[in-house]
Amino acid sequence: MPSPWRIEGVVLPEKSDILRVTATPEDIEKSYAALSRIYSVLEGRFESKLRQRMLNMLDIREGERLLEVGTGTGCGLAAMARAVGKTGKAHGIDITPEMLRLCRRRTEKAGLASRVELTEGEARSLPYGARKFDAVHVVSTLELFDTADIPRVLEEVRRVLKPQGRLGLASLSREGHEGSIVLRIYEWLHRHLARYASCRPIYVERSVVEAGFSILKRDEMFVGGLFATKLLVAAPCAS
Repeated sequence: MPSPWRIEGVVLPEKSDILRVTATPEDIEKSYAALSRIYSVLEGRFESKLRQRMLNMLDIREGERLLEVGTGTGCGLAAMARAVGKTGKAHGIDITPEMLRLCRRRTEKAGLASRVELTEGEARSLPYGARKFDAVHVVSTLELFDTADIPRVLEEVRRVLKPQGRLGLASLSREGHEGSIVLRIYEWLHRHLARYASCRPIYVERSVVEAGFSILKRDEMFVGGLFATKLLVAAPCAS
């Protein structure tokens, strides 16, 4: 699907042209804490189709042990907990205590608390042992990290995945959309409102391959009809 309002003849930038994230982790945590009460509404309205498509691509099986990085208010985690059944486990990690409280409330209300384990923590240093998870789910999260931290997060994901595990990743994408007016507006907001527009489009496929993954499935959709988002399922390459 072509990008909306694409400007022809634009020279593709190098990977270094990804905007930096100037907001600190503390700034991001505070902004998401402030938005936590309305985030679940926004997440349900704008990201529900994205999360459902990503989970369908990830092909979760009963009995699996899963991890969601940046679990937010738990929309995706609840669906993962249902999919793994009574014999599986869905772990969620987030840096924002307010988000985790809403996530816990959501899973308890759905009767899924026994299948869920929540952790307050940092994706750049995941507090889990190696080769623990059958799949790791990362949606609308990787683009929040500064450019130098993206490979670090993906390295941590690869470390905690089993050798035959899967990464399910959906992120705002720059690939093939460098001439989009929507992208330019989004990046302008990121430059001028860094604390609140803390994410920005990144080179998703390139980042995943450079981190030592092999792409198994790929898709793309426009969230809200505007924001190009790349969806990938990838597996760790053999060492």
